[in-house]
Amino acid sequence: MQYSYKFFSQPFEKSGIRIEFHKDFGIAEERVVVLVIGGGGREHALCYALQRSPSCDAVFCAPGNAGISNSGNATCISDLDISNSEAVISFCRQWGVGLVVVGPEAPLVAGLANDLVCAGIPTFGPSSEAAALEGSKDFMKSLCDKYGIPTAKYQTFTDPSAAKQYIKEQGAPIVIKADGLAAGKGVVVAMSLEEAYEAVDSMLVQGVFGSAGYRVIVEEFLEGEEASFFALVDGENAIPLESAQDHKRVGDGDMGPNTGGMGAYSPAPILTKDLQSVVMKSIILPTVRGMLAEGRKFVGVLYAGLMIEKKTGLPKLIEYNVRFGDPECQVLMVRLESDLAQVLLAACRGELSGVSLNWSAGSAMVVVMASKGYPGPYEKGSVIQNLEEAENVSPLVKIFHAGTAYDSKGNFIATGGRVLGITAKGKSLEEARDIAYQAIEVIHWPEGFYRRDIGWRALPERQEYAAKA
Repeated sequence: MQYSYKFFSQPFEKSGIRIEFHKDFGIAEERVVVLVIGGGGREHALCYALQRSPSCDAVFCAPGNAGISNSGNATCISDLDISNSEAVISFCRQWGVGLVVVGPEAPLVAGLANDLVCAGIPTFGPSSEAAALEGSKDFMKSLCDKYGIPTAKYQTFTDPSAAKQYIKEQGAPIVIKADGLAAGKGVVVAMSLEEAYEAVDSMLVQGVFGSAGYRVIVEEFLEGEEASFFALVDGENAIPLESAQDHKRVGDGDMGPNTGGMGAYSPAPILTKDLQSVVMKSIILPTVRGMLAEGRKFVGVLYAGLMIEKKTGLPKLIEYNVRFGDPECQVLMVRLESDLAQVLLAACRGELSGVSLNWSAGSAMVVVMASKGYPGPYEKGSVIQNLEEAENVSPLVKIFHAGTAYDSKGNFIATGGRVLGITAKGKSLEEARDIAYQAIEVIHWPEGFYRRDIGWRALPERQEYAAKA
């Protein structure tokens, strides 16, 4: 984004945004220092894209992780307490930060964006009031009811007996959700009444999710194909990102419990251009207008988890997240060719109208490597070797770190459930898949595991298209 200014001999700096003036043409180019909040794979991908932004002078990440630091994609500030708004504001002022990008949902729900915006620091991420779209599934469903946004039939309960009676009336399969934030684990797709009753007891009686599960949503089971839809929002306007699809289940063939995501690919053939238009008109834009009408103006990224219903072929909203998805963010950021820093600043300023995004052709895939036992209990501290060699398999490979640290010998060790995102681009989804799995084969990590079928829903369709071509 460029602006014409009267020529000055010195740079002009205001609120962490620097205007440099070209001595020959008098053209001013906006420069910015960015702080990314978070320390997972999503944040690594955002740092990677921001570092490539022509207008970005520097990228900080707090707290970051060992992989982000080692990659050089950002300077990690591991000792910055991101739960302390005053500390974050002080850091921004000290280092001339002109844009804060909040990655995880918890700081948003806690109100970090409110405090930063109040301090005059441009922040990409919704206020705590707007973050209720993710922070409370009951709020999200109520908004859908009020503004005619298509979603699954549901009821909300705090009493386990009443919840079980409703489940008995509706029958299985049925979906049980914790109302609040549960790190991607608060959803049970119950295939039997017994499983549904157990889920209700675990949340409302045993309190496995703490306060997040004191209220549960019992929801109609929708049959179809899931897809992820992302839109950037400036409060009034919204522009879609490229399509992507996640794999939530832990095992091959989409078997086993839900996780935070075991892999993703972009684009997603299920989300045709026509279908994306339907999603924008029937789900995203009514949400943006509804939030504005409710006094909860939304600025940030809306991540709509969708079900493309088998019987109608139309989308229904399963849930909203108020931040970039992980691992979908990884495949989107390696495909993005626009200046991300300027696009996010435009969103902060309410200037998304007329903004268009450029994407690389072809496809991208990310395969998540996780600690054995995930999403249940897992051990930390196992050594991961050959990451540099894996990334050198192809210039189209990028490894994003989600949960790594260094041991005393300087080795990478696993510190989380989902640990690495092996990401690759290709001219086709098949090529991206092949390159990603070739890189994985180089990595030596006996304590890790991964799905071997990422992209399986899209690949048969791709082969059919190729046969018709």
